[in-house]
Amino acid sequence: MHKKTKVTICGGGKIGEMVALFLTDCGDYECLVLDKNKKQFSKFKKMKNVQTHICDIANQKDLVKAANGTEFIISTAPFSLTTVIAGAAKKLKAHYVDLTEDIAASEVVKKLAKGAKTSFIPQSGLAPGFISILAYDVAKDFDELHKVRMRVGALAKYPNNAIKYNLTWSTEGLVNEYCEPCNAIQDGELVQLQPLEGYEHFTLDGMMYEAFNTSGGVGTLPETLAGKIKDLTYKSIRYPGHLDVMRFLINDLKLKNNQDALVKILNDAIPSTKQDVVLVYAGVSGIKDKQFLQETRAIKIYAGEVAGKQCTAIQLTTAGAACAIIDLVRSGKINKKGFVKQEDINFDDFITNRFGRVYAPGEITAVAV
Repeated sequence: MHKKTKVTICGGGKIGEMVALFLTDCGDYECLVLDKNKKQFSKFKKMKNVQTHICDIANQKDLVKAANGTEFIISTAPFSLTTVIAGAAKKLKAHYVDLTEDIAASEVVKKLAKGAKTSFIPQSGLAPGFISILAYDVAKDFDELHKVRMRVGALAKYPNNAIKYNLTWSTEGLVNEYCEPCNAIQDGELVQLQPLEGYEHFTLDGMMYEAFNTSGGVGTLPETLAGKIKDLTYKSIRYPGHLDVMRFLINDLKLKNNQDALVKILNDAIPSTKQDVVLVYAGVSGIKDKQFLQETRAIKIYAGEVAGKQCTAIQLTTAGAACAIIDLVRSGKINKKGFVKQEDINFDDFITNRFGRVYAPGEITAVAV
């Protein structure tokens, strides 16, 4: 029997569950799930090669003790715990992966990664994450870049409320990306744009959507392409009408200054759904072979099944991306030490990986504004 790679999962929620399911189902990994809430562990009981342990992962000393001997640490916990968990990974000399969209937390991870003998790969989910790998793969073949548009939406298949939205992932993460500044490039300069601005509409696979600035999804791509491009933006895709409601809540009711209250309002009033769809759109324009061209890739991913369990599209895409990156490190296809950007990861390696294949159901028709 071959030796299994040890992965510690910090956070036993929906994404932590999916990471454990993906990794242990393939037979090459064993997982330790850490959470301070014992109730989270019931979902792991039927999984083989998964252990659970009660641990306050906000306490770095306890976390280091519990995760001793691990080869990977992945944070599926709230972004507020990112720096604590990344610090524990450095002390344990373990590879580090997270899913955070929080810009400030990722900057701390970058500092922690200096001098590390293992890989530190934050922002390894859907957006930030796969969208940067996809956009960079399209952009790298242009001789001269003009615009890169990154658009991602995690949506209900059947919205039926005034907000045109159902909760499909972390409400705290959603509110954070609606309230924090958004990194971008405009007229060749690195800038920060305001969230909930930059409205546009477009058609994807025959459906009409709106999109607007949100924080974090662009990852490190602006700094990678700085000086090489005129404009680069990231926006969240929603059904028409969603933006107006969120602007009312966040700006008019001033809930930007009381984000905990906004999280509670959304959790209490907006139902979650398991019938969801993830939209991924990357559009690049510029000069290639002396021609002014635009190239677009658009993907639509629906809920599906893993190891006999029905999983949402956001679970599949978020956990699938993180597990693909862990797998690529394990196989040596990502062998860089210290801080690793998403755009450092080869698209072909990712999309042909056994976990990354969740993003390869086929392209769809996309029409930009």
